[in-house]
Amino acid sequence: MIGIVNYEAGNIFSITAALKRLNIDYGMIDTADQFDQYDKIIIPGVGHAGAAMAKLEARGLVDVIRNLKKPVLGICVGMQLLTDFSEEGNSDLVGVIPLKTLHFQERIGEKVPHMGWNSIAFENTCPLFQDIPNNSYFYFVHSYFIEYDATYTIARCDYGLPFSAAISKDNFWAVQFHPEKSGAVGEQLLLNFAKF
Repeated sequence: MIGIVNYEAGNIFSITAALKRLNIDYGMIDTADQFDQYDKIIIPGVGHAGAAMAKLEARGLVDVIRNLKKPVLGICVGMQLLTDFSEEGNSDLVGVIPLKTLHFQERIGEKVPHMGWNSIAFENTCPLFQDIPNNSYFYFVHSYFIEYDATYTIARCDYGLPFSAAISKDNFWAVQFHPEKSGAVGEQLLLNFAKF
């Protein structure tokens, strides 16, 4: 069963609605001791990475997340939280994946935030994208992006510059887009994760 880390992230309702549609069992994680009840973990998120990190710290969840050995999927700000640092609030984050979260502003000539549908290109074979065609379109809403690094990037997106649309390290996977708002391909991704 999937446990959803509940730290008042803005997209929890849309994720739970998607999991219900797909008949994927889930529960909410409010405290550190509840992680043991689940075999897979989703870290959702919409909003400010620094504020989200402060909420994780206040609930005593950071060290538990950092040391998880079961499959973890970070979504949007949940992805950014897994990196080392964010320019949003100049915040140190969980630090599972040694990358930085940067602001699009002044780095691109495009409108910020990056909002709407965009295609992703797979960089490496990954079970997260099984039965999903390369260059599929997913739904994005973000002003901050994960720096591109071929070591950890499993899917790239371009919006004024290339950035990591999906990253992985060991048992951690994370996506900048919102699979729960990305139609059939997003639902397939959630089904794939549920099988990990």
